Amino acid sequence: MEKTRRPRRITSTTLLVRPAPGKKSRALVQFGAIRVPAAIGRAGRTVLKREGDGATPIAPMKLLYGFRRGERPMRLETSLSIRRIRTDMLWCDQAEDPNYNRLVKAPFRPSHEEMKRKDGLYDVCLVMDWNITSRARNRGSAIFFHLIKPGYEPTAGCVAVHPRDMRRLLPFLRKGTVIRVL
Repeated sequence: MEKTRRPRRITSTTLLVRPAPGKKSRALVQFGAIRVPAAIGRAGRTVLKREGDGATPIAPMKLLYGFRRGERPMRLETSLSIRRIRTDMLWCDQAEDPNYNRLVKAPFRPSHEEMKRKDGLYDVCLVMDWNITSRARNRGSAIFFHLIKPGYEPTAGCVAVHPRDMRRLLPFLRKGTVIRVL
């Protein structure tokens, strides 16, 4: 009887984000045997994350849930809770506001990010638990795992990958998966 090789199952619960050589705004994402290039904050990485510093926090961050752009076709295979983005969805980044680092609804006057972006970065957007469960003013907001800009341009502090790589990773990601930025 001949044995057939089964595809290796990925059993890891941690997605590692390592700095890539050469550019402080580039990284390598590793999850089990999957390794893909990524973009991180324009200021690189930091252990002292502050609002607006352009750096990606060096920390373990659990995945909480995600968002997707509904009118752009992309089949998502994941056990993460994924909500469809509506036009009125915003993310508060005004440190002095009580809604700081939370999803809010338009109209909203304090500083915020639109979740339904025209550039497609949040067509798939996963929320990492950075300054959400235990919020502190000015510790940084809207730290997401999302899609890249062309040319792997730096982010404002998030981790971003190519859409094909996001599709490869999504089936293995679930609530509580740790994204560990080294």
